[in-house]
Amino acid sequence: MVKKLYFLLFIDDYSRKTWVYFLKEKFNVFSCFNKFKTLVEKEIGYSIKSFRMNNKGEFCSNDFNEFCKDHGIKRLLTMLRSP
Repeated sequence: MVKKLYFLLFIDDYSRKTWVYFLKEKFNVFSCFNKFKTLVEKEIGYSIKSFRMNNKGEFCSNDFNEFCKDHGIKRLLTMLRSP
């Protein structure tokens, strides 16, 4: 049996700095984003203003929507299967 491994990629549009997280399950995306947000905001001293993501289910959960709304993060959704 082949085990799937997923990855989550964050790219800063300004600096092009890249962070890669490897996930065993897709449902870990939200908790991984929370850790990423904390790391980045402590590192650079600024809060995340917007977040561009694909329009798949792991990014469109009610918890993710509420989290972004509560923290003032503008969510920019792309079309499915687009770069």
